[in-house]
Amino acid sequence: MRPLPPASRWCLIVLGVTVCYFATAQIGIQWAIVREQISPLWPAAGIAMAVPMLLGPRFWPGIFLGALLTNIALGPSLGTVLVISLGNTAGPMLAYAVMRRLGFRTELDRLPDAVLLVAVGAIGGTAVSAVLGTGVLVSGGAVSPGDFWATALVWWTGDAMGVLTITPLLLLAPRFRLPRRVPLVRWGEAAALALFGLGTAVLASTTTPKLFVVFPVLIWAALRFRQAGALPCSLCVCTVTIFAAIRGLGPYGSYELTTRMLHVQAYDATVGLTALTLSTIVLQRDRATSELTDAWRRITEMVDVIAPRQSLRSAITQHDEDEAQAACSSRKRSR
Repeated sequence: MRPLPPASRWCLIVLGVTVCYFATAQIGIQWAIVREQISPLWPAAGIAMAVPMLLGPRFWPGIFLGALLTNIALGPSLGTVLVISLGNTAGPMLAYAVMRRLGFRTELDRLPDAVLLVAVGAIGGTAVSAVLGTGVLVSGGAVSPGDFWATALVWWTGDAMGVLTITPLLLLAPRFRLPRRVPLVRWGEAAALALFGLGTAVLASTTTPKLFVVFPVLIWAALRFRQAGALPCSLCVCTVTIFAAIRGLGPYGSYELTTRMLHVQAYDATVGLTALTLSTIVLQRDRATSELTDAWRRITEMVDVIAPRQSLRSAITQHDEDEAQAACSSRKRSR
């Protein structure tokens, strides 16, 4: 089968990115609380951040087209939609450029990579999209000037949560392999983790004193299952929390929209940062241990190779010394 020409391959990948962005944006729209357009959880932002990291920055048109198709049906005007789509594209691309310059690696096996993803990707890049998008809505009359900060905060919260929960999972996906010969006890532990993760997420959304019951489960997931366990647990907790905040349930029911989003952002950011950072630290420890073990194995092999040669050299040296002493003794006797 003949390989596709580069231009055709580029078009297919851009089309795939557009479809993925549009599909995940429809999920976010179901939770929209401002103009049926701004959601406190926007999974498409996670897709947009992962595209340049996994595929390369040259596929940015897929992000733009996906955002354009999403927003064109929501309005309010074509010019506004174009600016919003440009902001949705410029935010993650700018964040990616900064992270790449600072040495970010998509493997997420170092603590600085996790910090960069949170600080630059989930906080900095999404702020660009939120401020630009809200500004153009205010200038177009779709949002009143008095609602600027509340709208921008919800927008920023949704994009940041999308990056914090979806992007790490997408970065992990290329390295994910189905485990083989896993003991039945391990599968049971994974099932128990999933059950406890969902249960504590729901329990934490009932009253304020129960918000912290999720953290032991996150620690359990990070220590035992690394990123493959901690990141889905974080996504589950953030999803349930945002759903409770939208419905005004539990600890979020007595607050205004802006205060509610501040609480959700702080809590979900803490949950996501804990899961991502702790699992990355454990993964970094495993890698360091593996490197030390490998180095020790190589040293042992070198010693095994060198030791016989050293013994032979010692024997030859000892033999020469014995011969020299014998010759010296023979000369003394002859005198």
